[in-house]
Amino acid sequence: MNHREAEPGTVYLVGAGPGAPDLLTLRAHALLRTADVILPDDLVPDAILDLASPSAEIIPVGKRCGQPRITQAGIHELMRLHAGELGRSVVRLKSGDPLVFGRANEEIEALRTAGIPFEIVPGITAAFAVAASLATPLTDRNSASKLILATAHHAAGKLTAVGWEGAFPAESTLVVYMPGRDFPTLSASLMESGIAPDTPVAAVSHASTERQQVVTTTVGELASAQPGPAPLLLLIGPAIQRPSRRT
Repeated sequence: MNHREAEPGTVYLVGAGPGAPDLLTLRAHALLRTADVILPDDLVPDAILDLASPSAEIIPVGKRCGQPRITQAGIHELMRLHAGELGRSVVRLKSGDPLVFGRANEEIEALRTAGIPFEIVPGITAAFAVAASLATPLTDRNSASKLILATAHHAAGKLTAVGWEGAFPAESTLVVYMPGRDFPTLSASLMESGIAPDTPVAAVSHASTERQQVVTTTVGELASAQPGPAPLLLLIGPAIQRPSRRT
């Protein structure tokens, strides 16, 4: 199978997947091997960056401890400079999938405004990797006909509880990306939305990597739970099957 190489003057918004190198798509792998410049988020592990061409220039543009090393406008300028002005091929490497809580819209608009060709390469989002590692379905014909992806992380770095106007949709699985650490507020918010206190919750830290930690609890007991460190993901719903022990 022929996988196209990175083309000069083009930016590729590439999903690096949840962290395990063998969960990269073949397209992402081919672009990493041939791109001139790589702009990775901090959550992209070294094992994936090691797949890049030895001649590639790697410029980290993510965050550490929630503090950006570069502004979003600065990322736009790097893409414009290297692809638009210098004619180099650029991989903007994002953890998970670039279209799921990855600020892709801002970068797409910047590239369109600058007239720079771009391509979006999907990656395995963390929710699917987590469910696979736990061998739990996200949907079920008997209990969960809907899948909702949400985040507690909003614009300007504001963290708020996940909630809805009115009742939470019945027969749903909720996946919360970047939930923060205020679990008592989150637990209360979920129950106020109509989610039963005994609804299963799986909290997974560093999904698909050697550092993965899984803590299982319920919505009612989430307030006192102690999940692992960020990056953290919560799977919530009646379809979630809890493993018999912490992993």
